[in-house]
Amino acid sequence: MNVLVVNAGSSSLKYQLFDTTSGNVMAKGICERIGIEGGKIEHKQADGTKTVREVEMENHSVATRIVVETLTDAKIGCIKDMSEIEAVGHRVVHGGAYFSESMLLTDDVIEKLGHCIDLAPLHTPAHLMGIKGCTEAMPGVPQVLVFDTAFHQTMPEKAYFYAIPYEMYEKYDIRRYGAHGTSHRYVAGEMCKILGKTEGTKIVTCHIGNGSSISAVKDGKVVDTSMGFTPLDGVEMGTRCGSIDPAIVTFIMNKEGFTPDEMSDFMNKKCGFLGVSGISSDSRDIEAAILEGNHRAELAANILAYQIQKYIGSYTAAMNGLDAIVFTAGMGENNTELRERVCRNMEYFGIEMDYEVNAKAHHQPNVVKLSTDNSKVAVYLIPTNEELVIAQDTENIVKAL
Repeated sequence: MNVLVVNAGSSSLKYQLFDTTSGNVMAKGICERIGIEGGKIEHKQADGTKTVREVEMENHSVATRIVVETLTDAKIGCIKDMSEIEAVGHRVVHGGAYFSESMLLTDDVIEKLGHCIDLAPLHTPAHLMGIKGCTEAMPGVPQVLVFDTAFHQTMPEKAYFYAIPYEMYEKYDIRRYGAHGTSHRYVAGEMCKILGKTEGTKIVTCHIGNGSSISAVKDGKVVDTSMGFTPLDGVEMGTRCGSIDPAIVTFIMNKEGFTPDEMSDFMNKKCGFLGVSGISSDSRDIEAAILEGNHRAELAANILAYQIQKYIGSYTAAMNGLDAIVFTAGMGENNTELRERVCRNMEYFGIEMDYEVNAKAHHQPNVVKLSTDNSKVAVYLIPTNEELVIAQDTENIVKAL
């Protein structure tokens, strides 16, 4: 089945066309500056050939039509006409408490997704625009929504509940939801294949990038995850502070005179690597500064590694054991220093790293075993593939119609 995977932002639309039979990406690209002057589409063919074209896109419907025109173009396209697109799969950041699995698009699903806008105000309106755009540009083509939060819906109450009045949970749906669920689901599934089983497995998956989250996956199901009500919770990130004493929020607001929106902006965009180092939110810049002897850059890097170690420790306790640790996403896959910082001084868990292998494992598409054969806990680098999961879910749901 040919499945078009869409990830819509407020002014962008990323796409990949999958042949789910082979698992191959037939083409991919991104539309940028939708609704803004200076729009363009960047399209990459399966052989790596890239084409960039400037084109104005007043809305997501126009952007989707241009994507279809590009995919069917005689020179740079990969299909003859729109009829070859058999289904569309959408990445959706937040499904709230409504969705514990991927869903076929219906009016009821759209209504419930609308109730989730407050939980992801930067993402959900864009997803709705992307869905509307595909509906208008490809009428009759079935669409499936795949939720980042769905994989985490298996958490028990004790893990997702906050110690606030129960009425606040009932009134506003305040609870731990998590994020990056499609990525955690993919790499945990791949790790289970390596271990040769799902039942009885205890895995910690570390999705570490500009946004980072860590999950405890027992028997193939999430029992806890680091991101919470929003993606601000958890470990230090590129510009996000992660978990902090809640009293710090009101303290800074009072001292600096911040409004709630200004405080939210501060915690989301001015903290993390950027705030601690004063240099950059990019780990590559942080690592370069460390080599030059910059103490604040080293501090930023050490904070993240230490927090990841603590999550591994606490999740090992929560699962009563640990079989494997998986690193994935931008930093998890490519920052060799980060992985070494995390896995050193973890002898208590029986972790024994092959640091020579680890030092060479970056910017490559393959699964890499980072631990030695004597290690009691397996440590792996598994490149994530969220788009493939979306394509597979979409195929399974559409085939069942």
